[in-house]
Amino acid sequence: MPVVPGANLRLASFNINGIKARLPRLLEWLEETRPAVACLQEIKTQDEGFPAAEFEKIGYGAIWHGQKGFNGVAILADGVQPAEIQRGLAGDPEDLHSRYLEADVFGLRVAGIYLPNGNPVPGPKFDYKLRWMERLRARMGQIAAEEVPAAVLGDFNVIPEDKDVWSPPAMADDALMQPESRDAYARLLADGWTDALDTLNPRGGVWTFWDYQAGAWQRDHGFRIDHALLSPELADRLVAAGVDKDHRGREKASDHAPVWIEVSA
Repeated sequence: MPVVPGANLRLASFNINGIKARLPRLLEWLEETRPAVACLQEIKTQDEGFPAAEFEKIGYGAIWHGQKGFNGVAILADGVQPAEIQRGLAGDPEDLHSRYLEADVFGLRVAGIYLPNGNPVPGPKFDYKLRWMERLRARMGQIAAEEVPAAVLGDFNVIPEDKDVWSPPAMADDALMQPESRDAYARLLADGWTDALDTLNPRGGVWTFWDYQAGAWQRDHGFRIDHALLSPELADRLVAAGVDKDHRGREKASDHAPVWIEVSA
């Protein structure tokens, strides 16, 4: 079911938490919701193990940047092959993690990201997170300078504000909520990028992640760490944004729910 010319475009992001373990759930979501573009995180597979043929069967072209056992990102597009622009971020030649993938598709620049978690705090993992966010900001600045309609989607591993978590005290010591993490995220917005979900849900209370532990899903103890940031050229076309929450409650689900936006063509 290729994208219809002139129709709104749905762009989505899904931290799948292991593409092989959750392939049936992922294919189910794609066929039920049919996003024009889907950015995936934590595919947790080497490049040669990526199940591209399964997506081709249902009409999706794909590019991917894999890594054995953890991390890994991919971009799927309905009826077309995404044109890869960049994989990985400049600025640290020793960083071999597969966390960034960028492509042109349907007249848009789309970047899919899996930002480092950063725990424990303090420590080298948190320092890496903050450095990675600076490198991301630099790349987003380059994209912005091109003045193209662009979206950066993915698991940012940042809870932007207290309204984005079920209990701020419960997460107060976590890397996702540290002032430095929030400040780095706020700088992206100050550069001119629009947080689509927040813009259309200004009161908060929208979660994208529920831990497997302590009955978090059943008690709705979640938080928002999966985001869609839009360049000014694309933010003007924002029509809708939401979370496919019910997919989190299905059998053998990821601990994240897909997030999506719709933009006018």
